[in-house]
Amino acid sequence: MKGMRLSIATPALIATLALGLSACGGSGSADSSPTPGTPLRVVAGFYPLAYAAEQVGGDAVEVINLTPPGGEAHDLELGPQQVAEIGEADLVLYIPGFQPALDQAIEQVAADRALNVTEALSLLPAEDHAHEGETGTTDAHADEHADEHSGLDGDPHVWLNPLNMAAIGDEIAARLSALNADGSFAAGAQALTGSMNSLNDEWATGTAECRSRDLVVSHEAFGYLAEQYDFAQIGIAGLSPDAEPSPARIAEVADLVRERGVTTIYYETLVDPGVAQTLAAETGATTAILDPLEGLLEGSTGNYVTVMQANLEQVRSGQGCA
Repeated sequence: MKGMRLSIATPALIATLALGLSACGGSGSADSSPTPGTPLRVVAGFYPLAYAAEQVGGDAVEVINLTPPGGEAHDLELGPQQVAEIGEADLVLYIPGFQPALDQAIEQVAADRALNVTEALSLLPAEDHAHEGETGTTDAHADEHADEHSGLDGDPHVWLNPLNMAAIGDEIAARLSALNADGSFAAGAQALTGSMNSLNDEWATGTAECRSRDLVVSHEAFGYLAEQYDFAQIGIAGLSPDAEPSPARIAEVADLVRERGVTTIYYETLVDPGVAQTLAAETGATTAILDPLEGLLEGSTGNYVTVMQANLEQVRSGQGCA
C-alpha cells in the first residue's frame, strides 16, 4: 500500500507563494541571510538526507523532513506550508527527479539555496544497472523505466551505500560552513564518516561469503548496495515502486529464481508486497523485508544505522551468508 500523500501545490500556487516569499525576504536575497546565533534552517526531501544533515549539523541546524513517517518519498506532493518552509530555508537538500514536486518548488523559491546531494557521487546508470546482461532481460524492459527519474542522469538511490552517505555529509558540511563559519560542521561530518565506515565494514564482513549473490527485489532501489557488496540486483519492477511489472517480466524473474535456486524474494516497507508474495508462492521461495530507507515507518524508533543493520541481517539470512 502506498504511503500518505501530502496535499498538492499546483504550479500556480507555487508561483504565488514565490512572489510572497520574495516580498518577505525569503527568496535568498541579502536580507534573508542566516541570523547569527540561531540554528540554520535545513529542509530535506526525505529521511536519509535529513539524517545526514542532523548528524553533520547537530544543534547548529533545525532540520525539516518533507516526507513524514509512513509516507512514500516518491509520492511527495507539497502544500502551502511545505512550499513556505522551502522558501524560508537556508539550505534545501534534494535529489533531482526523485521528488518532482520538490524540484519544482526549488526552481521557484530556493534555486540559490539548494544542494543536489549527488553532485560529488559516481552514479549508476538508470537504464541497465539492475540486470547487467545476466538475466536475459530485454532492452525494452530497461527502456521502460529509464526515464522515470529523468531529472537525474542515473539511479537516484545513492544513500543505500553507506560510503555515499559519508560523501553526502561532506557536501552538506561544506555548504553549512559557507553559511556559518562558526559552526562545528567538520566535526559532524567526520563523525558521520566514521559511523558510515563502520557500517560499511559490517556489511562487507557479513556478506563476504554467501550461498547466493542474486538479490531479487520488488523494485530496483538496491543497485548501490548490490554493487558495493558484490550482489547482482534483479528487480521485479523498475526504479519506481509505482511501476507495475509486466506479466512477461514476472515470468522471466520466476524462471531465474528457479534456475538459480534463489530462496528469498525481498519486498519493501511502505510498498504493497503482493507481487513479491505471489512470485514467492509460485517458485517456492520465501519473502523477507528489505528496507530501502526512503522513510521511516510511523512510530519507528530506528535510524539509518539500525535500519541498515536490520537489512544486513535479512540479507545474511536470505542469501545464506556464513
